[in-house]
Amino acid sequence: MPRTRILILGGGYVGLYTALTLRRTAGKHVDITVLDRRAYMTYQPFLPEAAAGSIEPRHAVVPLRKELSGVRVIQGKVSRIRHADRTIDATTDFGDELHLEYDEVILALGSVARTLPIPGLKEFAIGFKYVEEAINLRNRVLGRIARAASTDNPRLRKRLLTFVFVGGGFAGIEAFGETEDMAKAALRYYPEIDPAELRFVMVEAMGHILPEMGPDMGEYTATQMRARGTEVLMGTKLESCVEGYVELSNGDSFEADTVVWTAGVKPSPVLNHSDLPLGPKGHVICSPTLEVTTPDGEVVPGAWAAGDCAQVPDLAKPQPAYCAPTAQHAVRQARHMGRNLTRHLRGRPLKEYSHKPIGLVASLGLNKGVADVFGVKVRGWPAWFMHRTYHLMQIPTFNRKTRVALDWTAAAFFRRDLVSMGRLHDPRRAFVEAADS
Repeated sequence: MPRTRILILGGGYVGLYTALTLRRTAGKHVDITVLDRRAYMTYQPFLPEAAAGSIEPRHAVVPLRKELSGVRVIQGKVSRIRHADRTIDATTDFGDELHLEYDEVILALGSVARTLPIPGLKEFAIGFKYVEEAINLRNRVLGRIARAASTDNPRLRKRLLTFVFVGGGFAGIEAFGETEDMAKAALRYYPEIDPAELRFVMVEAMGHILPEMGPDMGEYTATQMRARGTEVLMGTKLESCVEGYVELSNGDSFEADTVVWTAGVKPSPVLNHSDLPLGPKGHVICSPTLEVTTPDGEVVPGAWAAGDCAQVPDLAKPQPAYCAPTAQHAVRQARHMGRNLTRHLRGRPLKEYSHKPIGLVASLGLNKGVADVFGVKVRGWPAWFMHRTYHLMQIPTFNRKTRVALDWTAAAFFRRDLVSMGRLHDPRRAFVEAADS
């Protein structure tokens, strides 16, 4: 009997955990292929700590080939989904075209940064969704501090030491808090810089930050961040950042050499190049069993989806309601979808996905955090400890758990590494300069 060809589009939370589940439950009855442009899964909750130097950036990612033995892993970018023909068109980074056929497809394409047509945003700002962006932010902040210490130009110095973060959700607040904490720690090596010169600005369009945790925790976080000397501007929008000249909707304007965009995500735009039904916000429409359906609820045979790219009913809430794009849902949906696909291949009834989140945790820097676990709100060091404990348990593989734990243990005895390696982004520069001379 021929084995079922299963193609997983995306190697993030959903792609990795679905492949692991299928390998365990379906075993020799399936051929599994994972297609992703990156050869690793990024554990995004650790990106702020990777940017701040608390953990090694490589330890925040999980290599797909190492963890998915027996699974074919292809590095490429999906360009078109032709489900009617059971075919995927893709391209490699070298321009080679791929055409992959399948029997069952799993859409685990995740999300991308949700940007707006703000003047200068595309040309000047940086994102914060992938490990390379976390490394870039770390090098950028430390590099700007080093440059500021080497100039007597007050205007340039002020620009270099101004850091703007746009978006007050989990990713934005954690990146903001961890990076500001790192920058202050770095100043001990720069006596030329007065700590009062360091300016961190959080810009949030809504009237509160951390909306997922409720207004009281959001207000507590804003109060704590302001007490550290940062600016938290709520009900304020970024109007322009052309060449680093920042203009805000509250009338304020100033120069900044670093603008970080963390204002939400949207489903992968690849879905717009498919023949699968999409919801009003661009998500793949799913049933509670994680099968792709039409708007009328009719199942699309051979197609499954979960995670940030899917519109999955949240059965733990009054309907209509959909699962939030969180890591908790993505991991649990992936495991559930893998088991359901195995049930489908064996002709057994499918089960509906239902999960009530256990809570939320967020880090605001070293020894600082907020948490809401089973309705109990925790602040300060206990919340920070809960944040680390939870994510250490959740990051896949014993290898990565051990490496992250060792990073934290070393940090308890030695100060964090505050070396900027900005030349990483231009590795041939020294060689070219030597050749020119």
